[in-house]
Amino acid sequence: MAIKRSYEDGCAAAHALDLVGERWALLIVRELLLGPKRFTDIRAGLPTISPNVLSQRLTELEASGILQQRKLPPPASIQVYELTPWGAELEPLVLNLARWGVRSPTFRRGAALGTDALILSFKAMFAPAAALKQRVTIELRVAEAPFFAIVDRGKLEVGRGPASAPDAVLSADPATVLSLAYGKADLDLMAASGQAEYLGDKTALLRFFSCFALPAPAGSD
Repeated sequence: MAIKRSYEDGCAAAHALDLVGERWALLIVRELLLGPKRFTDIRAGLPTISPNVLSQRLTELEASGILQQRKLPPPASIQVYELTPWGAELEPLVLNLARWGVRSPTFRRGAALGTDALILSFKAMFAPAAALKQRVTIELRVAEAPFFAIVDRGKLEVGRGPASAPDAVLSADPATVLSLAYGKADLDLMAASGQAEYLGDKTALLRFFSCFALPAPAGSD
């Protein structure tokens, strides 16, 4: 494959940056980590990217073998983009970058966050030691889209779609979920103000949110 710009460096890390170092490339990968998406769905997760730039990055990532196009079977019959198995191997890199970036003294907390980025933050900020004794299944309805989250004795599984027999269901916008998970906001106050709505076992939600913690800011130790 001909690469437009290259570091011309024999290091494999430099070659990796040739492939995913262009602006937006890794964020497009992030948007596909939870499964296939249409062009319009990717744009919804990256609202400030222009259609032309998105098209260019998708073409480049497809030519690199990081993602591919596929037509869903009927009745959907729509074209989607999805990561190849090799492209999906970028997940640990994306999660570690999120965990590293949140420690930055200049990180702007409270900024708008996309739905998939929110769900993936749970993977990045999961604290296995705090979840060793937890077994809980939660359904999160964020921007009217359902996601499942399962904590099972120190392990976490999250994904797109409704949960099977959840202990609790929480409906809220991304900012509210962030406040509950990382700001340890009061769930009852959020519900009373109309910012959140929950069904099922309240303690299950509290136990779920107790499994996440932000790392200490850089230079604080």
